[in-house]
Amino acid sequence: MSQTNDSQTDPMAEYLPATPWTRVTEARWPIVAIAILALLANAFYQVPGVVCGAVVIGLTGMIAYLPRKARTRKLQAVKQRRLRRMWPGTGMKLTVDALPNPCFVADGRGITRYVNEAASKFYGAVKPGDPLSFSLRAPSLLEAFDRVCVEGRPAQITWTEKVPTEAWFEAHLAPIYMPGQAEQGGGGAAPDFVLVVIQNQTEQRRLERMRTDFVANASHELRTPLASLTGFIETLQGPAKDDTDARNRFLAIMLEQSGRMRRLIDDILSLSRIELKAHVQPAEKTDLVEIVRHSADALAPLARELGLEVHTESPDTPVMIRGDRDELIQVTENLLENALKYGSQGKRVDLVVKRQETGGKHWCLQVRDYGEGIPAEHLPRLTERFYRVDVASSRAMKGTGLGLAIVKHILTRHRARIEVASELGKGATFSVVFAGELPHQESDIELALSVPLPEQAE
Repeated sequence: MSQTNDSQTDPMAEYLPATPWTRVTEARWPIVAIAILALLANAFYQVPGVVCGAVVIGLTGMIAYLPRKARTRKLQAVKQRRLRRMWPGTGMKLTVDALPNPCFVADGRGITRYVNEAASKFYGAVKPGDPLSFSLRAPSLLEAFDRVCVEGRPAQITWTEKVPTEAWFEAHLAPIYMPGQAEQGGGGAAPDFVLVVIQNQTEQRRLERMRTDFVANASHELRTPLASLTGFIETLQGPAKDDTDARNRFLAIMLEQSGRMRRLIDDILSLSRIELKAHVQPAEKTDLVEIVRHSADALAPLARELGLEVHTESPDTPVMIRGDRDELIQVTENLLENALKYGSQGKRVDLVVKRQETGGKHWCLQVRDYGEGIPAEHLPRLTERFYRVDVASSRAMKGTGLGLAIVKHILTRHRARIEVASELGKGATFSVVFAGELPHQESDIELALSVPLPEQAE
């Protein structure tokens, strides 16, 4: 885009080497003045017309073919230097195009002279010749640009944008001086160009915030049962040391709180282990059908305790996929346990292994309950650490808030994705699609609220 515009508006053609006709055109007024003087000489002083014409033609030829004066060449060189300072050369353009980040090349007046492909993709159509503020509207960035133009020193700034979503950016601004300038980078000389390189730091900032929130939430989750244990121990050592009924009741609560701490610590350690090998795809093969049957048998006592039935549906032949057996069992059991605990009103949970409905090239594991369902506003955050739709019910069900976060990280390692479809009053369906050898991408939740859930089987 930028190169095409440059070729259409390239002012270099104005300063190409002068031809005889160009020199005559530039000296047309002196030639006209000489011709008028020759006519006057012929009319009033009887100078022969042949002589007058020869003088005019001779002077015109001298102007057309004799070399220019040094002053004229110097003015031409000045014009060419000004032209080079106005439009970046091919070498500079190729260098900027090789950078992966969005880059702008602007002159000292803040006019955009070139942008690379990354900037065009991120900021849309950027036209060389437009002010830099048309594309970059951050006031702090424009102030830094003015400082670079005045001081001639590089600058680095960060800023935050709130619309359409919160995002963090960092910009590096560097002055560029073309060769041949008398004062390069000093003495108050304005730079020929300013290179602006933009780095999107949104992902890094979100990861930092996630880690900070994780530490804060983990310490809070551990502090609550620890405070309960401390309070009950002090009570048993003091006022209730001789109260048998209180001691038995407190010991039962202490056992429950210690179990909560143990589950939380186990989940934190499990999540840490998974994160250490998140980018290493498993090489071994495992049978998805065997995993589903194993998980259904393991959680059968919990299903009986809650009064639910687990219906499994899978092919008769093994379904071999690339994956770690223990981790996939953990995924299946987490999803099935959530369906049993939070979908108990439906009295049934379906556990299905089938081909993916769209395309049919990949295998899909579905866990569906027929309970209350999940409100739409909670769906995008289900896999966040310690995020709960209902804190009270989660703690009552002995949940730690890390189950779906563990599922997400395991599926990321297995190059799989998780999809959620839910309607209030009709339950929720968690679908895990194993993508096989597809390129690595973060596992994410895809909202499927517009797709109605299948009708409950008779």
